[in-house]
Amino acid sequence: MSEPASNLPLSEQFRLVAKDWVSKDAAANLMEESKSAILARLISAQGDMPVNRAETNVKASEDWQKYVADMVQSRHDAALAKVKMEYVRMRFNEWQSAEASKRAEMRL
Repeated sequence: MSEPASNLPLSEQFRLVAKDWVSKDAAANLMEESKSAILARLISAQGDMPVNRAETNVKASEDWQKYVADMVQSRHDAALAKVKMEYVRMRFNEWQSAEASKRAEMRL
């Protein structure tokens, strides 16, 4: 997700990037939690051979390498979405501080 439109209120920008982060974090968690089940299924599909040999075959396969790469990319995407969310939170804090400073100056 790209950065939300800056003309939106900060609260709406935060909601949008937070929603994006939640989706990406869930996708990354699902891939991570499914890793051992996927591995077991791929090992079973190797047929009648010793488990250690089947596991070596699976872990050396392009399919397994792609799964691991996709899992890492998914976690990367989730982390980047979280950074975007924190950026909006920081902008809000900066705005809030600037408003408080303006009020303090007006009282003087």
